[in-house]
Amino acid sequence: MQTFSGTLAVQSFDRSPILSSVHRMPTKTDAALSTHLHAHRAGDAQNDHVAEQRGKKVLAWSLILTLGFACVEVGTGFWSNSLALISDAGHMVTDAMALGLALIAQIIAKRPPSAKHSFGFGRAEALAAFVNGLVMLAVICWIGFQAVQRLIQPEPVQGGMVAVVAAIGLIVNLIVAWILSHDQSSVNTKAAMVHVMGDLLGSVAALGAGAIIYYTGWLQADPLLSVLVTLLILKSTISVLRESYHFLMEGVPHSIDYLLVGEHLEQVSGVLSVHDLHVWEMTPGQAALIGHVEIDDMQEWPNLLRAIKRMLLERHGIDHVTLQAELPDMTGEH
Repeated sequence: MQTFSGTLAVQSFDRSPILSSVHRMPTKTDAALSTHLHAHRAGDAQNDHVAEQRGKKVLAWSLILTLGFACVEVGTGFWSNSLALISDAGHMVTDAMALGLALIAQIIAKRPPSAKHSFGFGRAEALAAFVNGLVMLAVICWIGFQAVQRLIQPEPVQGGMVAVVAAIGLIVNLIVAWILSHDQSSVNTKAAMVHVMGDLLGSVAALGAGAIIYYTGWLQADPLLSVLVTLLILKSTISVLRESYHFLMEGVPHSIDYLLVGEHLEQVSGVLSVHDLHVWEMTPGQAALIGHVEIDDMQEWPNLLRAIKRMLLERHGIDHVTLQAELPDMTGEH
């Protein structure tokens, strides 16, 4: 099919069905029409704009374990006056938030496309991951500030109680990490895993701080080990933020070379040039491409399009392809 770009003038009428349909309420007919418009036929991309249903049970069980022990550790942390244990408790609370957001995002991302959201809700996962990363940064800053205060002015800590609770927390975190390790295909689950790994390190630090204080009475061990944990998880947190931000900003997928895609397109026999090319991910792991292709014979476009789509899928893993064919005299360059 030949596609033209231009401006269409439309005369307005008082009872224009086009204008009146803007404010009407959605009906069952609208839903059916939306389904029809979103349908993928033979030869179209296999991606249906619905995120894969990955690990809801994994996230649910992790949330229950983490939230349950977080309540215990928060109370014990303040009662024992241990910054290391409070840090670990803070990690577990943010873990619970991360897992809750991840679970909600999984449910939202499964919703099919609609008349208002034609690409579906797959970006909900990356949005939740980005929020989780920001929350984790805030926790890191708070722990660092408190640690400096305690290094300057040490406070008494009940080392024995800290060690016992931290040991239990370590076991809980190992179980949660093992559960989450069964689903590493989702960027959102990876973000939740960062929280859990940070909390696992927090449990180790709290256990060490409790043991040192109990046996030696050296109170500075508590804030020092807290700072060590924050430094260890900072790199992973920034990585999650960078990855989710890149996805939300519709960046070119890391596995795809944008310039190489353009080069390969122009190497297809019958293609004169390519312009207005865009490559991004609609949902994690599902790349899409749109662009304008200049050709010299519009009659050959159906065969040329099939060749282009086959090349993009085989060489670059791009399944969702939308291209506009143009003749040289349509581009305004000749």
